[in-house]
Amino acid sequence: MVVLISACQSDQATTQKANHNSNMTEPYPETKKVSVSDSYHDVTVPDPYRWLEDDRAEDTKDWVTRQNKVTFAYLDNIPYRDAINNRLTELWNYEKYSRPFQEGQYTYFYKNDGLQNQYVVFRQKDGEEPEVFLDPNSFSKDGTTSMSNLSFTKDGSVAAYAISEGGSDWRKVIVIDAETKKPLSDTLRDVKFSGISWKGTEGFFYSSYDKPEGSELSAMTQYHKLFYHRVGTPQSEDQLIFGGEATPRRYILAGVSENENWLIISAANSTSGNELYIKDLRDPDSPIVPVVRDFEHNHSVIHAEDGMLYIQTDLDAPNSRLVSVSANNPGPENWEDVIAEREQPLSVQTGGGYFFASYLKDALSYIEQVDLNGEVVRVVELPGQGTASGLSGKWEDEVLYYSFVSYITPGTIYSFDLASGESSIYKESGVDFDPKKFVSRQVFYTSKDGTKVPMMITHKKGLTLDGTNPVMLYGYGGFNISLTPSFSVANIVWLENGGIYAVPNIRGGGEYGKEWHLAGTKMEKQNVFDDFIAAAEYLIAQGYTSPEKLALRGGSNGGLLVGAVMTQRPDLMQVALPAVGVLDMLRYHKFTAGAGWAYDYGTADESMAMFEYLKGYSPYHNLMTGTCYPATMVTTADHDDRVVPAHSFKFAAALQAAQGCERPTLIRIDTNSGHGASSTSKAIASATDIWAFTFYNLNASVAYGKD
Repeated sequence: MVVLISACQSDQATTQKANHNSNMTEPYPETKKVSVSDSYHDVTVPDPYRWLEDDRAEDTKDWVTRQNKVTFAYLDNIPYRDAINNRLTELWNYEKYSRPFQEGQYTYFYKNDGLQNQYVVFRQKDGEEPEVFLDPNSFSKDGTTSMSNLSFTKDGSVAAYAISEGGSDWRKVIVIDAETKKPLSDTLRDVKFSGISWKGTEGFFYSSYDKPEGSELSAMTQYHKLFYHRVGTPQSEDQLIFGGEATPRRYILAGVSENENWLIISAANSTSGNELYIKDLRDPDSPIVPVVRDFEHNHSVIHAEDGMLYIQTDLDAPNSRLVSVSANNPGPENWEDVIAEREQPLSVQTGGGYFFASYLKDALSYIEQVDLNGEVVRVVELPGQGTASGLSGKWEDEVLYYSFVSYITPGTIYSFDLASGESSIYKESGVDFDPKKFVSRQVFYTSKDGTKVPMMITHKKGLTLDGTNPVMLYGYGGFNISLTPSFSVANIVWLENGGIYAVPNIRGGGEYGKEWHLAGTKMEKQNVFDDFIAAAEYLIAQGYTSPEKLALRGGSNGGLLVGAVMTQRPDLMQVALPAVGVLDMLRYHKFTAGAGWAYDYGTADESMAMFEYLKGYSPYHNLMTGTCYPATMVTTADHDDRVVPAHSFKFAAALQAAQGCERPTLIRIDTNSGHGASSTSKAIASATDIWAFTFYNLNASVAYGKD
């Protein structure tokens, strides 16, 4: 049996606490409490920090300024913080490339020289030197305006792209002549959660919400609308295609099939489960035809060919299958399997006249090349155990490109010859990292209820299992998202200073299909926290680390994970790093698009049982005054309009009031950033502070800056 002793109770930890507390040159700001409460099923729940939800209020802005002053004063006094920043800057400074793609007469690719805040889009014709097509670094002085959704007409002559200012999910869309790069239409504004899908060169489909009343960064966005924009006309004349009062849906996305015969519409009210509709674009008067009219399953049309639709679905197949059906009679009763369901979850992409069936085998990639009849042409030989992504392209392509990574394999781009099945290195990573010095392996551990859970553990070779190693345990556990092996430049700093990086594939994710996801949703959500706790206990029991050397990290839904675990088991870790987290589980659905997360979480309004369950683990509501919580740095950003910073504000305020020992409880609030860093410089600054805070509070050795 492993006995877990709270670091608060040990003499050594007390000394470390005092040392770390002495780094506090500023007292915590006083945070007022207000007499506000809500009633849930006749139960009154106080919310004393409700005023921090108003991101436009002057007292909220003042609180943010005062909190940042304390946080950055603390960070400024960490002796090796500048050295970490210098090393991260050095590591980041290498040329980075995207996979190339063909549009019209040009081959396009993204490139970053090293420390550019945004990737630049280049293009070239055969035999000619590349030229700059679009440089988002010129969009703003501080480099925080980014570009996304670059979309071309089928002939490559016209393009549209979206820009985000300061990391917000609200976008502007700009249309240009691809040859001259000159604007062709007025800028579209207030576009959110949208694709850009062209029909010919005349116009494209996109989605958005009406601008909400109140703060555009926190007010609820309820009903999505699908529009058609004709190039050269004002946005006010855009045609409403789907949504609005006639068909109110929270999420509506559309795409035009590659042959441009069909408009495919996906409509949903939550992040899982969608309706599916099609419209024949060859007939302007054709109706929108329902394919699936319920929200119980997930469906997407991935290809259209010779009057047939090819649909990936989890209807009658929790791990997904690929079916074909005539577009004239597209209902599920007519579906026929092309790729049947297997034990492993399936994701299908297309390119070069083939399907590429990508499976997850214990969260590792396995890919088959499949023809239109469902016959396996070959197994794609991957470079190793890791994550392969992007094996897709246009239907007529002869060569496709994909990237391959693992926790110790920097991103390498491969070309794939469709005829021979041969993969060749197209671009290698130039990062300063030697994989031969490290090892990454998969283990399986047992969770509280007996469930076997895989975990990847990465560290330097020659590790001694004496319980003294610093460990970063990273998790997510939600929304059917799979944590497959990835490579992070920022993590090099952790690994080369002796840190262990551990990533368990906990329930709530999609690593083992729909059942694995559902086992971490609603009133099964505690499984997610139990899996993460069991991962920490495994690492301690096996001698990798101890509670005094353990840090927990996660972002968004992973921020909820860290918040819940640190309130349930504060004795288990020394450091907690909840980032952009969902931390108030009673009110999350009242902000921006939060109501769409109810499939995973449920809401406090729906029943007494659901309310009690949510309140039972909601991090904000489960902080107990006088408890010794881990050294905590909450991170968020002022332009995060996905998980609004009010979650982090309220949690940090309550944590500072509750903390029963001298471990620091800080909040770092970035500016002009959103749900993620809005630029390279901000990403480096954020990583610097996270590593500095973690090393310092784990009392771990940092080699930088020493002779």
